Amino acid sequence: QVQLAETGGGFVQAGGSLRLSCTVSGRTDYVYTLGWFRQSPGKERVFVAGITREGLDIRYADSVRDRFTISRDDAKNTVSLQMNSMKPEDTAVYFCAATATPGWIRPRFKYEYWGQGTQVTVSS
Repeated sequence: QVQLAETGGGFVQAGGSLRLSCTVSGRTDYVYTLGWFRQSPGKERVFVAGITREGLDIRYADSVRDRFTISRDDAKNTVSLQMNSMKPEDTAVYFCAATATPGWIRPRFKYEYWGQGTQVTVSS
């Protein structure tokens, strides 16, 4: 099994920055793609960013491209999400996710393992 634990959520004003981190433990050798998703109240959980092993492929949601940066350190078993120029609509619970299966990065159904989530609130 794979366990994921997110840290780094909190409050920030619009235009500010936050950095989320996720530590991967357990059978880390299973993990191929790591991703970040977010869920706002009353809405579905949606893809934010994803990165494959060794960073060979990186994808972003259109809403965060050029503002957010995903990175991973396979030696430390971590994945991070640097969020800049934040907007009130970025307010959500952010989830770290992992899949052992290569291929599509964006679809939520691909990810077998999920963290508990961390709250991010952006004030206007």
